[in-house]
Amino acid sequence: MKFRKILLAGAAMVTAAATSFNASAAEVKKIGLAVPNLSADYFIQIQESVEEYGAKLGIEVITVNANNDSATQVSQVQDLLTQNIDAFIYIPAGAAAATVPTRLARAAGIPVINVDRNAESEPGDTFIAGEGIKSAYEVCSHLIELAGGEGEMLMIHGQKGVTPEVNRAQGCKQAIAEHSGVELVGQQWSERWSQDEGFALTQNLLQANPNVSIIFGQADGLAMGAAKAVAASGASQRIYVGGYDGDVGALLALKEGVFDVTATQSTRTMGRLAVDSAIAVANGETIPKEQIIDAELTTKDNVQQFIDDHP
Repeated sequence: MKFRKILLAGAAMVTAAATSFNASAAEVKKIGLAVPNLSADYFIQIQESVEEYGAKLGIEVITVNANNDSATQVSQVQDLLTQNIDAFIYIPAGAAAATVPTRLARAAGIPVINVDRNAESEPGDTFIAGEGIKSAYEVCSHLIELAGGEGEMLMIHGQKGVTPEVNRAQGCKQAIAEHSGVELVGQQWSERWSQDEGFALTQNLLQANPNVSIIFGQADGLAMGAAKAVAASGASQRIYVGGYDGDVGALLALKEGVFDVTATQSTRTMGRLAVDSAIAVANGETIPKEQIIDAELTTKDNVQQFIDDHP
């Protein structure tokens, strides 16, 4: 409970920082929101938060869904820019084309708020995200502890090269490096961070590495798929599975023991913060280049609080 209070205090401080910009919705009547997909609970929560908070402030939110296609997203953003939006909240569909929509919007003089994924060569006015390295380190450390500090391990990555994938891989590998008895014997990259991919990739990796006892899926969908593959494998050893994000369905599955640990992100706080930041930039206020919110290690012991009140 103590760490839960720290998390909420940190999120409150970030939100307070945004609202302390003296932001007013007077200059922002319409916001464009570009998301990679609306099949992942993580992006759905951000979308709902942006739209609900925008409506409360009297702001129209136009949401476009790229269905995980970068070229589609670029075209959608070009269309958004013809609709007289006053600010642009952007979650890139992939690393390859991440810079183009930001460059287009900024050339049009429209504030850009990047959420979850950033492009270092073409950053927006601010970058809002969950902290990934430390949280992934904590998830993998917990998995390793559950496995007794040793064993063969698999990692199921998200989409290669995007900010969350890079950070979560770095954090997990830090945990592995601290345990000489743990060996990363296999890893694969997904395209959509999905449960189906998690199942297929894990199934293939388990066939090649039948003695695995630890699996880290870089998103809850990947972890849920991995857990399903473990159940189908008939493995005699206990295999511990961890995820990331704190998706609503995954939290319920974690409570039921489907998998073992995740890191719950403050997705709804991120959505509101993105709107506040868009208003602030449009009003000429100075805001931090990065606004990072900690995720919290979540196990069966503390999952109920996040089911009851998702941050």
